[in-house]
Parts: sequence; structure tokens; C-alpha cells
Amino acid sequence: MAYTETTTTGYGTRVGNSFKAIGSGILLFIAGTALLWWNEGRAVKTEKMLDEAGNAYVEMENPNKKDASLDGELICGTAMATTEDSLSDAQFGIGAKAIAISRSVEYYQWVEHAQSKSEDKLGGKEVTTTTYTYSKEWVRQPVESAQFKDPAYQNKNMVLTTVEDAEQWAENVSWGAYQLTESLIHSIRSVESMELALSEDLLKQFDKSTQAAYERFYGVQKAKPQQPAQQPVQQPAISDSILAQLPDSVRAALDSLQAKNDSINKQMENAENKKDLEYVHQASNVLYFGRVPGSPEVGDVRVTFEKIVPAKVTVMAVVDGDSFKPYKAKNGKRFQTLVMGKKSGDEIIDAAKESNTIILWFFRIIGVLMVIGGLKGIFGFLSIILKVVPFVANIIGWGIGVVCTVIGVAWSLIIIAIAWLFYRPLLGISLLAIAGFLVWVFAFKGKDKLKELAAKAKTKAAAEVPETV
Repeated sequence: MAYTETTTTGYGTRVGNSFKAIGSGILLFIAGTALLWWNEGRAVKTEKMLDEAGNAYVEMENPNKKDASLDGELICGTAMATTEDSLSDAQFGIGAKAIAISRSVEYYQWVEHAQSKSEDKLGGKEVTTTTYTYSKEWVRQPVESAQFKDPAYQNKNMVLTTVEDAEQWAENVSWGAYQLTESLIHSIRSVESMELALSEDLLKQFDKSTQAAYERFYGVQKAKPQQPAQQPVQQPAISDSILAQLPDSVRAALDSLQAKNDSINKQMENAENKKDLEYVHQASNVLYFGRVPGSPEVGDVRVTFEKIVPAKVTVMAVVDGDSFKPYKAKNGKRFQTLVMGKKSGDEIIDAAKESNTIILWFFRIIGVLMVIGGLKGIFGFLSIILKVVPFVANIIGWGIGVVCTVIGVAWSLIIIAIAWLFYRPLLGISLLAIAGFLVWVFAFKGKDKLKELAAKAKTKAAAEVPETV
């Protein structure tokens, strides 16, 4: 069931907040401009560095044998990344010979979701209605339910145990006849499930503490019904006289069946002697704290264990003795990488260029949005002042939004163009021409449209205001 909360903000408060937003708008505008400038320079320098690296690298044909002639050279080669380091998770008493081991933790919790809708009222007030909904989800951190808005869901969360995420990395990882550096080691992604072999005493200890936490929150639960004991598998008795008359192949089959039955009976006996744990369950690489893994309750916790195993990887870096260091281009940019599987140097360079382009456009979009948002923050007070008549304010606010968007895009193009003038003049000049065209359209073609909108707004406002007696 949803829970709603309504708040009203007065006209004076809204005007005051709009003037306060001018300062943050200026800062956002400056930050967006700086981001655009930095991003263009970064992208160009990175592209030039990659072009330089693509022309400088040499293929390492046999990484399993050191080659003194390659010392100081940017190489690209493929070999197995292996280690002899044994890593352990002391808290759970497990370990493995691996490049890395890790555990990740999830908690089953109530989660609060909020959705707000604002409405302007005549006189300048703003009424905001916020709807809160709640759902049970697996999350990476416990959720503090005491701060929930709906009293019915406050203090509904608990956790049966608290476990921190953790990971360990091997310090000595070989790549053929060479040693990988820490940054290259952390680029290996050959993840596999980690087999669990927890001691029975530790599992019983976890079970006891988890049961105590469960009963403190939920109360004492009824014991699960006992399953009827299974009877041992019996083979019909056959007299010796009859056995003597049977063929040898039949007697051998009967003996094999008897041995199999004896094995099953022994396993059943061992299973009956082993205590069943109610609150801790182990399956594959997951340790589950809770009563029923298939039907989670609030407070349940699951811990997933994984490891990074030896794998074939391709390294592109500068040979430094028996290890590696980053390649340093003429412009000061550095480059080294490790990718999974066998790749050629050209494939690695092409992938790095594609990644550079994606990052370039990502920061361009973020920068443009920051510039536009900053301008709206600076001039937003104009529409807020007119909120006494919401319809007029909405028209003016729409116009301010259009103006800020056009100016923001034009300003961003100018910044990008000036940055590119230092590196690629032709493209920079083209961008400046586009920005100038947008300014011209806005300056000479937009005036008449804005006047028309303002006239319509005045006419509509005059029609809506009631006559005073």
C-alpha cells in the first residue's frame, strides 16, 4: 500500500530559493565549461598517444623465453597468466591457489521508493505530493528502515549477520617468463565459482548465532516436522541351494547389487548421524544465512565466493627487465593494457580508440547538460517571480528553457571548437560556424516568436483573471 506526503512551499520561500540558486547555477556553468575544455584536450592527446603506440609496438613471439633485445620496447604478446600464491579467507576458513579470491554480500531488505509530483497554485504556492512505496529486494548494504516515511514500515529491517565484501589478489603472477605488475594483475577477469569447504564446527557456530538473531526479531519458531526414518534397503534372501543352481553371471550380478545396497545403507546411516542446520545453508559457491533459501525473509543474507583462475591473456606494455611498465608517448600520456584471450596489437589499439570515442561523447553530453543546467539556475528566478499566475509563469519558463538550451548548446560548441583549434583547425572552424548560425537564428529569427508567445500569454492571463466587484 502506498504512503503519500504533501508539502506546501510558499511564494516567498520559492523566490528566495531561486535567488540562492543563482550562485550554484554559476558554479555549474563554470564546471561544465571546464569539463568540455578538459575533455577535448584529453581525447586528442589520447588519440595521438594511441596512434604513436600503434606505430611503435612489436609483437613478442615467445613470451615464455626472456629476450634481452626487447628490453625497453613496447610489446604485444599472448601467454598464460599463472600463480603459485595461495590465498585464504580467514573469516570463513577457506582458500585456493588463485590469482584472486573474493566474497560479495547481499541482504534481503525492505527498500523505500519515492516519486514526487509538484503543482503550482494561484498566488505562487507550490504543492508537492510524494508517494512512497516499499518492496523487498536484495541489496548490497543493510537499509536503515527507521527513517522510512511510512510508520507501518519503520524498523521492519534487520540482518541475521553482517559480513563485509572482501577480495585478495596474488602478489606474484607470472606471464610466461615475466612477472605482471599490480595494475596488470587487477585487469584479469577469468572469474569462476569458488568451491566451499567450510568446517562443520564453523557452520554450527554460524547456525547458532543466526538462529539467535532470527528469534530475537521473529520470535521462536516451531520446529520443523521430523521426517520418518528411512528403512535400510534390503535384498530378498536367497538360500545357498538356490544360489548354487544359478549361473555364475547371475551370482556376480546379485553380489554387485548387495554391495550397492550396503553402500546406500551406510550413507543413510551417516546422514542420520549428521545434524541438519536450519539457519545456514551451503550450495555451490553461495553461503546462505536464513531458514529457506528458496523463500527469503527480511534479514536473510547470502555470501557469494568467487576466484580468478589462470588464463590466457594478451599484454601490451613496455618490457622492463623481467616485468613491465607503461608506454609514455611524446605528449606525456601513458598506456598499458591487459585483455583476456589472444588479441593482436592492432585489435587492442582499435578497441582503445573506440573506448576513447565513447568517453569523449559521454563527457561532451555531461558537459553540455551542466552548462544548460547552470544557465537555467541563473535565470530561473524570472519564471519563479511570475508564479503568482502559473499559466504566465509556465509560458515564460518554457521560453527561458528554450533560450538557455540554445545558448548552452552554442556556448558548448564554441568551447569545443576553440579547444579543437589547437589540434585540428578545420574541424574547429566548422564548429564555430555552426555555433554562429545558431546564435544568428536565435537573435534574428527568435525575437518575433517570443513576442508572439508573450502576447498570447497576456491575452490568456487577462481572460482567466476574474473581475473584481
